[in-house]
Amino acid sequence: MNLKDLLYDSKKIDDARRAELEEFSQNLGVRFNDLSLLDLAFHHRSFSNENADLRRYNNERLEFLGDSVLGLATAAFLYEDMIENPEGDMAKIKSIVVSEQTLAPVALEKMHIDRYLVMGRGEELSDGRHKKAILADAVEAVIGALYIDSGYAAAEKLVRELIVPEIRKVQQDKGARDFKTLLQEYCQKKYRQCPVYELARKCGPDHDQTFFMTVRVCGVSYGPMEGKNKKSAEQAVAKVACEAMGLSE
Repeated sequence: MNLKDLLYDSKKIDDARRAELEEFSQNLGVRFNDLSLLDLAFHHRSFSNENADLRRYNNERLEFLGDSVLGLATAAFLYEDMIENPEGDMAKIKSIVVSEQTLAPVALEKMHIDRYLVMGRGEELSDGRHKKAILADAVEAVIGALYIDSGYAAAEKLVRELIVPEIRKVQQDKGARDFKTLLQEYCQKKYRQCPVYELARKCGPDHDQTFFMTVRVCGVSYGPMEGKNKKSAEQAVAKVACEAMGLSE
């Protein structure tokens, strides 16, 4: 019995699923010795929540591991690439390219992860295959699975193939803007205080909630703006504030 068998409930992979996993690996240019690890990376917790006999068969542990591998590989590349830049510049770019806002499009457009996800019926009915958080988590889980299966070098190679193009976009100022950081730095410099974010309301069932956030800057409130989690809602309302204050040009 190997470590994976101790940590996860077993789940048989049929021929059709094996073909799907091999297709994914081939399209991504990676090779898994153990396809069950890759299969696990695609299983959202809603699946295990609805299947008592597979209560631990989800990608959350792989996501946890993959997040660290992603962060390390990205930081190492930035360290090598941005020789003349201070730590702050590297940190800003890293925070953008490892974010949900960047990883979700990577999952859809480069990896086509939505085709391979396995989730519970409730999540499926709420269009879980296209939720940014689920997609981003699956990217990290795949990275974690590859790390366990083939080692750090293979995982780092995949990270660089996926993330370096996103780094270049940010370096050329064509990537997703981190409006929260932009707003905070401006407010600290000009007003000596930080923006204050508040939850205006939330709605929807527990598995599919929508959050509405406002931000207050020197007594002026902006929003509310919505998102599928608080972070994305904060980014949305920060963007509104930045545009209103003329900071987004």
